[in-house]
Amino acid sequence: MELRHLRYFIAVAEEEHMTRAAERLGIQQPPLSQQIRDLERELGVQLFDRTPRSVRLNTAGRVFLEDARALLAGAERAAVRAQQATRGQIGRIAVGYTSSASLHPRVPQLIRAFHARHPMIALDSQENATRDLLEAVAGEALDAVFVRASAKRYPALSSLVLDQEEMVAALPIEHRLAGKRGALALADLAADPFILYRREDGPGVQDELLAACAKAGFAPRVVADVPRLLSAVTLVASGRGITLLPRTLQALHRESVAYRPLDAASAFTIPLTLVYRKPAPDAPLARFVEAARETLPTQAPQRRPAGRPPRARSRLD
Repeated sequence: MELRHLRYFIAVAEEEHMTRAAERLGIQQPPLSQQIRDLERELGVQLFDRTPRSVRLNTAGRVFLEDARALLAGAERAAVRAQQATRGQIGRIAVGYTSSASLHPRVPQLIRAFHARHPMIALDSQENATRDLLEAVAGEALDAVFVRASAKRYPALSSLVLDQEEMVAALPIEHRLAGKRGALALADLAADPFILYRREDGPGVQDELLAACAKAGFAPRVVADVPRLLSAVTLVASGRGITLLPRTLQALHRESVAYRPLDAASAFTIPLTLVYRKPAPDAPLARFVEAARETLPTQAPQRRPAGRPPRARSRLD
């Protein structure tokens, strides 16, 4: 039995006339009659009650019509899904992010836009530390990750800088400069205890923070070295020390942390980076990277090595 037999049978069943069914199908009537007889012979049952002027379904034919329509619809769906898979419009993507990267508004905006455009691509997500995420992409356990670091140690991976984010000072609410109006000079914080982020995977936030302090003329007095940016905010809220954070984290612990911008001489940025395995052109991951590129500002300079404004070139990108 072939799909064409089902199409022929459905046409005859709906038209209840061989000639009209043949015209609908664009074939001659005698070959159509022969195809229907071949189908009945293969099934071992009569599907129609025939009269000189019409053919009408019998009990077996009515039962077979229901299943034939379902089989044909299923075959058509299978063809559409195969075509969608070829165009990268169906499938599954595994995405990861650090806790701090997930708080950047561009991450949920991208995921929302991607789901709206490609609703048939499932997106699995997980949160982890930067090093673990990059290792997962390199080992093909994840397809893409959002991190605040570079992937230079993984030359086989590709990356896209989605944003360059200004850093702000995070101070305990009782800090002497917490209520100061305007931007802070980093040198004003030279005597304060600093909370840094553990340097796990080559150049990262810690390197940029240390370089900014060196430019301001001091080496920070480090009292804690934490694995994640969110841990640093918690320690600042507890009064343990100060730190520098991406501006999108300013919503955290507002009742006990004061966030102050840095002045022009002290300012620097860190990237929000999408790191991914190079996808095949027809893969769902290619559609995800395409959507990520479309989130970039139209006038964004694409993209000088990440980090500082033109005053000082960063090592992050």
